[in-house]
Amino acid sequence: MLVGKGARNLHRRYRTRYHSPRRPFPRSSFVREDSIVGTKNRPEKLAAIHPAVADARAVLFDFDFTLADSSGGVVICVNHALSRLGLPESPGDAIARTIGLDLTTALAILAGEEQRPRGDEFLEHFRWKADEVMVDGTFFLPGAGPVLKTLHAAGYPLGIVSTKGRRRIEAALDRDGLRGTIEVIVGGDDVSRYKPDPEGLNKAAGLMGIPTGQCVYVGDSEVDARAAEAAGMPFIPVLSGTTPSGTLGEYPCRAVLSGVQEIIAGAQQT
Repeated sequence: MLVGKGARNLHRRYRTRYHSPRRPFPRSSFVREDSIVGTKNRPEKLAAIHPAVADARAVLFDFDFTLADSSGGVVICVNHALSRLGLPESPGDAIARTIGLDLTTALAILAGEEQRPRGDEFLEHFRWKADEVMVDGTFFLPGAGPVLKTLHAAGYPLGIVSTKGRRRIEAALDRDGLRGTIEVIVGGDDVSRYKPDPEGLNKAAGLMGIPTGQCVYVGDSEVDARAAEAAGMPFIPVLSGTTPSGTLGEYPCRAVLSGVQEIIAGAQQT
């Protein structure tokens, strides 16, 4: 995907001094304590890693349209839930534009604000269908696997902060042999306030014991950008989702990438 003119405004850089020692991970059901990697193991020369990432102490990722594409499964689940509510189905492209939002907000966008009070019922039907189709309908984007493996091997603690349920993220990672690369997962069921609220990013950074300003967050949407800004976490947008580059250009970031594969030189070919 080519970067448009609007995206060129994205190249504002943060400069952060990294001086705080890492603290141990607190115990949590979604922290892999057996795979904590210290920054002391990081190689001296990391020429293959994009400079916007190389000096961070930890790297956090959104999931949908950043690391993976589950849009096929989401479309099936949303239209199933709409039908169960007696509402008309929505076009796939309209549903895709809601991916990354909480499901109650997605319902209001797709079916009208007056449907918002039915959000819990919509969620129940969505989850029932998702148990059947979501993991099989989720595919990692080109280069995502090599990027996670390379960063993990280089000693970067990695995390995922997403509105998607944590167990579905874990299942997709397990299926593709990537679960061991991720130390922290904060899903939509682990927070009381969804993005753009910074709760998820703050929780992930806290579990890692690393200040938010010394992490980077890689995401594809406006809610990702707003959450990172609110958390004081440097942001790296990728243009692999449905959000226009001009919209992302309204927020500060370290660099703009066409996709997550650009984090590691040659990752797409790996």
